[in-house]
Amino acid sequence: MKTKDQKPEKDENLSKSKSYTAKDIFVLKGLEPVRLRPGMYIGSTGLEGLHHLIWEVCDNSLDEAIGGFAKNIEVKILKGEIVEVSDDGRGIPVEIHPDTKKSALETVMTTLHAGAKFGSKVYQISGGLHGVGVSVVCALSDWMRVEVCREGYLWSQEYKRGIPQTEVKKEGKCSQSGTKVIFHPDPQIFKEIKFDLEKIIKHLRQQAFLTKGVRIRIIDQRGERTKIMNFYFEGGVRSYIKYLTKDANRLISNPFYVEGERNEIKVEAAFYYTKEFESFEESFVNNIFTSNGGTHLTGFRSALTRTINDYARKEGYLKEKDENLSGEDLREGLVAVVSIKIKEPQFEGQTKTKLGNPEARIAVEQVCAEALIDFYEKNPQDAKLIIEKCLIAQKARLAAKAARENVLRKGILEGLSLPGKLADCASRKPEESELFIVEGDSAGGSCKSGRDRRFQAVLPLRGKILNIERARLDKILANKEIKSLIIALGTAIADDFNPDKVRYHRIILMSDADVDGAHIRTLLLTLFYRYFRPLIERGYVYIAQPPLYKIQAGKQVKYAFDDQQKDLIVEEFRKAGFQNNIDIQRYKGLGEMNPEQLWETTLNPQFRTLKKITLEDAQEADRIFDILMGEDVLPRKKFIQTYARQVKNLDI
Repeated sequence: MKTKDQKPEKDENLSKSKSYTAKDIFVLKGLEPVRLRPGMYIGSTGLEGLHHLIWEVCDNSLDEAIGGFAKNIEVKILKGEIVEVSDDGRGIPVEIHPDTKKSALETVMTTLHAGAKFGSKVYQISGGLHGVGVSVVCALSDWMRVEVCREGYLWSQEYKRGIPQTEVKKEGKCSQSGTKVIFHPDPQIFKEIKFDLEKIIKHLRQQAFLTKGVRIRIIDQRGERTKIMNFYFEGGVRSYIKYLTKDANRLISNPFYVEGERNEIKVEAAFYYTKEFESFEESFVNNIFTSNGGTHLTGFRSALTRTINDYARKEGYLKEKDENLSGEDLREGLVAVVSIKIKEPQFEGQTKTKLGNPEARIAVEQVCAEALIDFYEKNPQDAKLIIEKCLIAQKARLAAKAARENVLRKGILEGLSLPGKLADCASRKPEESELFIVEGDSAGGSCKSGRDRRFQAVLPLRGKILNIERARLDKILANKEIKSLIIALGTAIADDFNPDKVRYHRIILMSDADVDGAHIRTLLLTLFYRYFRPLIERGYVYIAQPPLYKIQAGKQVKYAFDDQQKDLIVEEFRKAGFQNNIDIQRYKGLGEMNPEQLWETTLNPQFRTLKKITLEDAQEADRIFDILMGEDVLPRKKFIQTYARQVKNLDI
């Protein structure tokens, strides 16, 4: 190990090894680049990448359906995690390709950037524009077979890790047309090969909504009983918006829906307004989910804002002196879907999460504006309810702005944004600092005494914080406990929120291991999800795991975090000769632990257990928070009845 001032001695052998000549240039052939760097093509070699193989194969079938050439797609998960995807499209061509001098089927399956989506007019609209999809699946499978029914004959070819194992051969006659791809992921690439049925269902159900008129069947044959799911939606995005709001408390009775075309860009959009405070918008380009929106979503928002303000002034809801409703006011309670089909989408970045085509904004804005004007005229009662909700949201926004500024001023005046109840740490480096958000003054006292003051801060909260799922921002900022938390974090909130200013890179929620403690954690997680989500996405939010039991035999003390661990410790003590001298204490709360015990079990980084909060599925998280924390009782009751049998460690 060298210090900063040390200079390495000259090494003749090292100098020779760093020679750079033509022989050092490696040319990867065929699909070798995919096997060498699979993450570049499918994102990762974890479960997301594993499922991406299915999406790539299905995209080819969906492109046939979007073009009007296929009506049925079937996805089978066979025993041994083998996947079979088939469609009734035209079938991949099998004749000899003029450039490769090989069958077009073999060319498509074993060559990157080979397909009918480049320069050809076969696919006017396609999701998989990179042209690497099915060949990547071929490269990352230890076995693959493709069967093509075309022009009355069945053709097939088999592959292993991207290399053909057979010639393209004619198997016999067939009466229909279509393509079937059967593959098994390569265990050399994927450490864990186990497909998640729920994940597959969710993705393909969404694709069925976006491709109206196509029937998608999912068959899972891995268990003792075969599971079969069928998806078919004539309504397209109209059906999708009804599905997304099926558990919501809808404000309007009629959904807005439009389907139109401008400059060869097909537009489909729909929305409902709900009585909730949060908005939820999804946008798609050629069935690709654009999580960061883009020009098509901007066009929809512009049309919505302009037309509703014009209508509100025309009908007298807004007076001449009143300011216009903002986009923020209009999005309160909005659940919207925007889907476009465009020939040459231009995405910002490699991940396809944001659309950049300026012509898409114009097309969506024009199509939606005309339909919105018609919608307001035909549904005046719904228009009235929307405007009244937006006006209330506008008042709340202005009140929240004043309250937010007050919180910021208060933080600055109190010096380094520290509320009085916060016991801060000595360190001013966020990357090494921790904030424990603790339930109650008693536990807070033990935590303050037991912590390492160098890098651990403690903020005790009194009782249960406000359920922010049922409150607007102005009411939230009036809550003393939430206000203290905002000031302690240093990030501000809402429009002023800046995650880069967070004062701690580990924010640890620490509450009692009982029902009340779980409720407090849920309230805090709801707050962080709705207003501090980037802190979750950066991996800064954790849940502490205090022990449930203290088990003592003689002078030996051990702690258990669940009943199973407790039983193992008790059995261990009995084997050691402690038959009748075992004392088991169940902690009812953190306040029962003295500072030394709290440090030893929950605070000490060497021995504690922390659960990091992650966000794998924002849409599902949004739905669950709405159900569990929203005002509507019926969906919550249904959820509890459905999952009651799966509850563990419920205090009675």
